[in-house]
Amino acid sequence: MIVEILIAIIGIIFVIVAIAEFSVFQKNKKLESDLAKREEEVKHKMYEISILNELSDKMGYSLGVQNVIEIIKKSLPDIVDYNAVSYMMFLPEKIIFRSYIEKPVSQKFINEVKEKMLDFISTLSKTDLRNSKIEETLWGTVLGEESYEPLGSFFNIPLIISSKVVGLLNIADTRVGFYKEKQIATVNGTAQQVAQAVTKLQEVVESEKSKLNAMVASMTDGVVMTDMDNRILVVNPAAKKAVGLENKSDFSISDFASGLNEKFDLKDKIEESVRLEKVFLSEEISLPSGFFQIIVSPVKDNWKALGCVVVFRDITHEKEVEKIKEDFTSMIVHELRSPLDSIKKMIALMRSSEVAKAKREECFQMVYSSSSEMLELVNNLLNVAKIEAGKFELKKQEYDIKKTIESRVLFFDIASKDAKVKLTSQLGKDIPDKVEFDPNTISQVLNNLISNAIKFTKENGSVAIQALLHKNGESLKEEAKNSGINWFIKKDIADIPDSLVIAVTDSGIGIAEDQIDKLFNKFFQVKSAFVEKEGTGLGLAIIKSIVESHGGVVGAESIEGQGTTFYFTLPINL
Repeated sequence: MIVEILIAIIGIIFVIVAIAEFSVFQKNKKLESDLAKREEEVKHKMYEISILNELSDKMGYSLGVQNVIEIIKKSLPDIVDYNAVSYMMFLPEKIIFRSYIEKPVSQKFINEVKEKMLDFISTLSKTDLRNSKIEETLWGTVLGEESYEPLGSFFNIPLIISSKVVGLLNIADTRVGFYKEKQIATVNGTAQQVAQAVTKLQEVVESEKSKLNAMVASMTDGVVMTDMDNRILVVNPAAKKAVGLENKSDFSISDFASGLNEKFDLKDKIEESVRLEKVFLSEEISLPSGFFQIIVSPVKDNWKALGCVVVFRDITHEKEVEKIKEDFTSMIVHELRSPLDSIKKMIALMRSSEVAKAKREECFQMVYSSSSEMLELVNNLLNVAKIEAGKFELKKQEYDIKKTIESRVLFFDIASKDAKVKLTSQLGKDIPDKVEFDPNTISQVLNNLISNAIKFTKENGSVAIQALLHKNGESLKEEAKNSGINWFIKKDIADIPDSLVIAVTDSGIGIAEDQIDKLFNKFFQVKSAFVEKEGTGLGLAIIKSIVESHGGVVGAESIEGQGTTFYFTLPINL
């Protein structure tokens, strides 16, 4: 009996131990399963972190879609197996297809992958892209023979940045039903995190880009900045205008290259500049919008190439200045040669004993006239030099402007009669007796204007020196009408204080509208077939400086074939 009880107790103990061992076994098995699951989760999380870390490192210098996809592709072997990983990038002019072959596949396999990707993106974008131009590149393992297995399983991951599909990633294998939902979810989740990170960074970059665009927008030189893929990052209006793209909103660096009309190989120079870290400077290039020099320079950050900057340096004004200098040199030689030649001939004639006394007096007068012409030219050049050096001084005093005008009329009386031109004056009744100005320089201004007016007026024409008092805010037209003054000034002179308005109006040949704005530039001469000797063009530039030194303004209005009015103002205190 006791033995039976012992046997029963041992059996019970054995069952308890067995149950305990089974319980421990089940618990260990669950722990192992949980551990494996957690290891898998950690593995997936580390995969995501490694991609984002690498992406973070590289985003500092590149936001290229290709770079992002390459980073994801590089880390795929840690989470999924595949025969080939492919991606597409969608550009305006073409689709770029790249496929990395890990294990041998046939061309038929690659073609199937490409078709599946095109079908997917066409459905997603609701646009048929099957007939698009595709640039294809394969690398990795060499393609196998056609006997290799066809496409078995695959999945596509779209890369959406700033709400736009910019790329498509494809993982493919010959094994049917190979990819599990967990693997697809991991790759897809990582891709979405990458897309969000890039989107946020692009928003920052776009903000900085807008600031940079605003900064360069006001620059007179054209500026274009590109990245390593020759995509335009920054461009200002001057650059677009230089190559005739000011009316286009969508353009590429190829459009800039085309706009240069093969006068400068822009794309090649950009590539060479980045590759060789070299600055290229073009020769002078003539474009419809002007003359330019193009500077191509690499852009680097910590010695790493970021892209390239292209500067369209507008040298049109420099060309104009160069032309003015050439014309000025030629003009000065001509202006000095003629009087010097006359002086030489007169002196040679006077040295002859056969010259009569009366003739000798005439020679003296011609020598005096020629030397006076040279002295006037030299004085004008000295005045210009003083003005540019800031050493031109006025000697203002209380003086009667009416007397200054009357003295100029008397001075040019003989010259006007010789030219058969009627010279008169028209003065408003309310002109003050005393006005503060420099009589000598204002006389010089009137001398120049009256001399020009007589020179450009045909026989039986007229020249009038006119003056009136203009009050701030009043209509100049009405003031002229009330003073009985008839001139060619048709617009009111805006925003000037109480002033004397003094003008010289002629009934001459007039001035073309396109020349009016250039009149007061140094060395500019009005082109006229009527007047053989046009002068140096210095006089009006000196007039402008004298009047502006008094605080006034100067201008001209004209009607071709009818006449011209040159005017200037002298501010006064009423």
